[in-house]
Amino acid sequence: MNKKIGIFYGPAKGSSTEKVAHKVAQEIGTDQADLVAVRNSSAEDLQQYDRLIFGVSTIGKETWDGYTSRGDWDKFRPELDRADLNGKTIAMFCLGDHVTYPKHFVDALGMIYEILQDKHVRMIGHVDPSGYEFEESQGIYNAKFVGLPIDEDFEPELTDERVKNWVAQIMKEFEE
Repeated sequence: MNKKIGIFYGPAKGSSTEKVAHKVAQEIGTDQADLVAVRNSSAEDLQQYDRLIFGVSTIGKETWDGYTSRGDWDKFRPELDRADLNGKTIAMFCLGDHVTYPKHFVDALGMIYEILQDKHVRMIGHVDPSGYEFEESQGIYNAKFVGLPIDEDFEPELTDERVKNWVAQIMKEFEE
């Protein structure tokens, strides 16, 4: 089993999610983490890691609910559905826009979390929502975000500190 942490992210190709995935990898240490774009991945790729980080973006409820959406995570979902993740430890970060989508801020966290709940994984990296501005989010369970919310559109100046603090948190939690 690969001792590195697998950081699976999407969308790729210059997106804010890819940018933050690189920041997370840098903070962990690039020798300790592999960056993997989900668009080129399979369930078998997930099997190589005991510790995983998923980086997703939320692009608005109307897109997620529509049949025309075919983003990287939409295409990867069948692979995630069939993956045997039993016993793996998973953290997530999510890009969202709290100004344009205040009622759907980082909803993708909750959507991916719902898929993972039945897969017997240990979820880490939960974040207190204080300090974030939004109206509603599917990414909150038990009064915490189930991962790290990032708003590169309207709060990019907070990204580096949030990533640094979150990576310190999850590195401890990975070891528990």
